[in-house]
Amino acid sequence: MWSAGAGATVVAVGASIAFLAVVIAAAAPEHFKTAPQPQISIRWTPDPSGSSRVAVEVDGLTAAALEKLRRSNWSLPQWHRLFSVYAQQGDANTIPNVPPMLGTYRILSGVLRFEPQFPLQSGVTYRAIFFPQRLPDENGLGGDSITSLFQLPPRKSVPTTVVSRVYPSAEVLPENLLKFYIYFSAPMSRGQIYDHIALRNDSGKAIELPFLEIDEELWDPTMTRLTLFIDPGRIKRGVRPLEEIGPALEAGKQYTLVVDRAWKDGAGDQLRETFQKAFRVGPPDRDPPDPSRWQIRPPKADTRESLSIIFPESMDHAIAQRVIRVTADSGELVNGTTALDDQEQRWNFKPNTPWRRGAYKLVVETTLEDLAGNSIGKPFDVDLFEPIQRRQQTPTIKMSFETR
Repeated sequence: MWSAGAGATVVAVGASIAFLAVVIAAAAPEHFKTAPQPQISIRWTPDPSGSSRVAVEVDGLTAAALEKLRRSNWSLPQWHRLFSVYAQQGDANTIPNVPPMLGTYRILSGVLRFEPQFPLQSGVTYRAIFFPQRLPDENGLGGDSITSLFQLPPRKSVPTTVVSRVYPSAEVLPENLLKFYIYFSAPMSRGQIYDHIALRNDSGKAIELPFLEIDEELWDPTMTRLTLFIDPGRIKRGVRPLEEIGPALEAGKQYTLVVDRAWKDGAGDQLRETFQKAFRVGPPDRDPPDPSRWQIRPPKADTRESLSIIFPESMDHAIAQRVIRVTADSGELVNGTTALDDQEQRWNFKPNTPWRRGAYKLVVETTLEDLAGNSIGKPFDVDLFEPIQRRQQTPTIKMSFETR
């Protein structure tokens, strides 16, 4: 049995041990102490101008870790392993089954910063994931991944973006039409374009899979012009899709190209209205453009009148503006602006300075195409059982004219 005195002795010994532990801890050298772990956090930094541009930053990293990241020269997939931002889908506790967002990684003001390539969209939840154990450090920090969710507040705005024009502009198009160009009044959003574009027959029924659906959408750098190809398999003779499904367009029938207003522009707003282009389909065009049938209308000397070429058929709107140029007889390039009108059957060139009296040349690349994709000397739509003979072998042709 323990006596009162013995109990007091035990308490005294225990107190002495506790006091000794405190003294030892206080006197311990620095290398025996555990360094505090950095408090890493993710923050979303909206553009102060009020736009939908948002940067995502990782704060709390050590100066040494940031310096190693600065000198890492990593590829984009390596950055994604460390720090990724996703458009949220499914369970918030699992890694999204979609590719990380594209963007730029920077080391700025003591933080790791990610700047998305495209603006965030209102109403979409975004998720950032940082893996501290994947830092380029000898020991690493270990620990679980750090996740942060973000959503832009709903935007109250009036839709303003419209389809401004579509080429070809003609009302009658060849049965083997190759492509459309769709122009918008403001930059558009990328992704799922085929959900918003349809080709309908005269009864309003959608044509089955008329377009060449590719992952790499064909936008110009401003995101205001989309190139939309008709599936070549529905054009070229002797290939299976044409034989089994039939042509996307049939001569003698009427169709409507429809761009749905639900398509969102680059700011996340829907189009102001649905766009429709109605047209009739004529016979197929399998004849390459023939420069000998073109009419050149030269301007007057000492003026800035437009030089014109009159084509016997409509030409590809975008290509015709790119592959025809004007030079002086000496070969010096004449600078100016080009445009097409009269249903793309008239090419116009207006010089920056007045024409000088004398000889000039039109230099035309043989890649110039008509609406069916036929280029100079080479048809696009040929029967696979017919021999193909390219009638034009040179990369350019030259046509002379004079100003008087």
